[in-house]
Amino acid sequence: MELRDALRRRRMVRNYTGEPLPAGALDRIVDAGFRGPSAGWSQGISAVVVDDPERIGQIALLCGEDDYVASGFDRWLSSAGAHIVLCVEPGVYRKRYSEPDKDPAALEGVPWWWVDGGAALMAILLAAVDEGLGAGVHGARGMDAVGALLGIPKDVEVLGLVTIGHPAPDRRSGSLDRGRRPGRDHRGGW
Repeated sequence: MELRDALRRRRMVRNYTGEPLPAGALDRIVDAGFRGPSAGWSQGISAVVVDDPERIGQIALLCGEDDYVASGFDRWLSSAGAHIVLCVEPGVYRKRYSEPDKDPAALEGVPWWWVDGGAALMAILLAAVDEGLGAGVHGARGMDAVGALLGIPKDVEVLGLVTIGHPAPDRRSGSLDRGRRPGRDHRGGW
């Protein structure tokens, strides 16, 4: 698949068929997340991969899936074939940038772990498309409880939960009605 095709096909999926993932697909998707940029080659991005249906159900409860369903959405968290809990480790970056070949001040203006985490997230989303699967992101409610359930250390921050699975028809996001915001492309100056 060409990158432009993967970008065009990529969307947030919020309903899955429950069909099992193809052998090896999840490993390739996770690996893609680790192939993105890494500031200073810090490698401070981690992932907890959950593919046990019982554990996926526990995570869905902690993230308030029942409330989403009550609002008219599908059971997208519990119907996913897998969850990838994407994490950033700020301490890894601080340690790396305290080494002689780096400047710790580089972390003051930009917390590079979030930049690298965003790159990892996009790589995961595109890799899912490349595998013929769908992916969605949940990043708000329940993340502390999910971290506790999965034993994620306190000094590791959860960026979000990526759902992976075979997409099923779902409700279109109302946010898309806003259309594309014009005026974002500036050439040669603002």
